[in-house]
Amino acid sequence: MDKRVILIVMDSVGVGELPDSASFGDAGSDTLGHIYETIDNFRLPNLEKMGIGNIDGVDLIKTEKPVASYGKMAEISPGKDTTTGHWEIGGLKLPSPFNVYPEGFPDEIISKFKLATGYDILCNKPASGTEIIKELGEEHMRTKKLIVYTSADSVFQIAAHEDVVPLEELYDICRKARNILDEYYVSRVIARPFVGTNKDDFVRTANRRDFSYYPIGKTILNALSENGKTVAAVGKIEDIFAGSGITLSVHTESNNDGVDKTLEYMDTVEDGLIFTNLVDFDSKYGHRNNPAGYAECLMEFDGRLPEIMNKMREDDLLIITADHGCDPTTESTDHSREYVPLIVYKKGCTPVNLGIRETYSDIAASIGDYLDVEYSCLGKSFIGEIFR
Repeated sequence: MDKRVILIVMDSVGVGELPDSASFGDAGSDTLGHIYETIDNFRLPNLEKMGIGNIDGVDLIKTEKPVASYGKMAEISPGKDTTTGHWEIGGLKLPSPFNVYPEGFPDEIISKFKLATGYDILCNKPASGTEIIKELGEEHMRTKKLIVYTSADSVFQIAAHEDVVPLEELYDICRKARNILDEYYVSRVIARPFVGTNKDDFVRTANRRDFSYYPIGKTILNALSENGKTVAAVGKIEDIFAGSGITLSVHTESNNDGVDKTLEYMDTVEDGLIFTNLVDFDSKYGHRNNPAGYAECLMEFDGRLPEIMNKMREDDLLIITADHGCDPTTESTDHSREYVPLIVYKKGCTPVNLGIRETYSDIAASIGDYLDVEYSCLGKSFIGEIFR
């Protein structure tokens, strides 16, 4: 029977500060640990059974007999953003950090953007996406000027009302921006459509799209697809990798929709990789400093894990991890430089402690190893540790 890997990224669910976190402004960050400390009666029974609390150096609820192998991974690339984390999971080490613009984008970039798109802009500063549409949404609707903003990450975000700038037009604007921003080593251009009639009821929609810098090298996704394997992307995975190495893709409206789409691919994909990003933890709760909402979102996902595990075939390998942290209990609303969990489950397999891994790319090496596809990267496969 063909083998499959189901890889789920719990976006931003970090498990404690990395040794260099202070240099990123993240000393003391611990996304999952602080949620356990902050929220009364918070439990993740299925992840706990899998061993998430048994990870070395993680002070969470432990189980005597984990049903999955467990560990945590350090990020070797210089960053703490979505693209850097996912690319490292895929086997790439970023040589230098993407450029960020804490004072807003320079006139040189904005002038090129206006010329290429024919649109004037509002804002051009770091901002909360939900707050900036409250502040400038009505002016945008009156003037049709685009709301352009950034964050601590390397992102050029464009907010527009769906009735003012149709979705396909907004996506085309983002593609033009992407062409400009390649020269400036900007990680992502993000379409941020919203709806509503005034500042009191504006809300962002699920029609967000990310337009990423093209991967700087060959990922495990490329190695798999070049060897005839399926690479099915769920959520924003297709966007993060700019479509490179992906053979099937579907976008999602929520974490629950992401789980639904993963289950559907498990019904149809015969071999290869199903690669899922669940973004709600990060976008809806981490960046908004909402630990209660984050906790509820985690419990909701945890409650759906049995559906995934029960649908697994005998030769399926389930890997659950994250791409960075985003501690909702700190003053910062930005991502945090943290270890990420590594949970690896296969039916009938004796669990082991996978320890502390030196790079997220251990996942890429392990996927290649498990699916018998040659792929070279900085990561070290943990397959031999699980099947010894």
